[in-house]
Amino acid sequence: MAVNLPTELLRSFAAIVDSGSMLRATERVFVTQSALSLQMKRLEETLQTPLFHRDGRRLTLTPAGQTLLTFAREILGANDRAVATLTGDALAGPARVGLVQDFAETLLTGLLSRFARLHEETQLQVRVAGSAELLELLASDRLDVVLCMGHRDDPAAVKTTPMVWLGDAELARRDVLPLAVLEPPCRFRDAALAALEAAGRRYRIVLETPSLSALRSAIESDLCITCRTDVVLKRPIDPADAPGLPPLPGVAFVRHTRDGPHPTVARLSDLIRDAVLEL
Repeated sequence: MAVNLPTELLRSFAAIVDSGSMLRATERVFVTQSALSLQMKRLEETLQTPLFHRDGRRLTLTPAGQTLLTFAREILGANDRAVATLTGDALAGPARVGLVQDFAETLLTGLLSRFARLHEETQLQVRVAGSAELLELLASDRLDVVLCMGHRDDPAAVKTTPMVWLGDAELARRDVLPLAVLEPPCRFRDAALAALEAAGRRYRIVLETPSLSALRSAIESDLCITCRTDVVLKRPIDPADAPGLPPLPGVAFVRHTRDGPHPTVARLSDLIRDAVLEL
């Protein structure tokens, strides 16, 4: 007799893997942690094999779990495409969007309200991370739309803009430039350091952080300067006020959408594009 794999169990299983823990997965599938644990017990009993190694609260996939994950994504994708085709506009599961910190702080509020007005029935799931991580999540079918930074010649670019030096011009005239940067990998960090070193301009990194909010606070407190776009902070340094600062390259705001998106996801992608063009 054939064994059927319930899609709700597979969706919960994938949510646990994608979020890294049962606790965080509850925010995606909207069941309690105890109910999620029972679902995984039922799935393991159905397949008659353990899917997770359990070390306290830490979960890692067994070889069987790794194999199931591949099939689960295929099954869920086929399920969601079938539902979309047969019901027209209903999206099975959340619309998943990934943003770099710059856009999470500047676009997210307006984007959420616009999307909610158009699709009250659809949950919007947002991941904030670096460009490389977001593109990896998109490639592995864990995100539907990504808005990140890229090269100005990127064919997926929605808009290009110059990188600028931000902060107090007086700091930029010091012999040794006090600099704030994000932790690597960071396109802006790389561009700033490359430009300064090519120009022979002395600098000292006084703040290194993973947080864009912390970097902005340091700039607003006149502790240092940084390289970014003026989307983040409206304190560009006029080159005339700091002639020793080297020029910087341009950067693209890049939008990627999964292949064959559901109409709801396609509209979300369009909303993101429109919001970027309004910046």
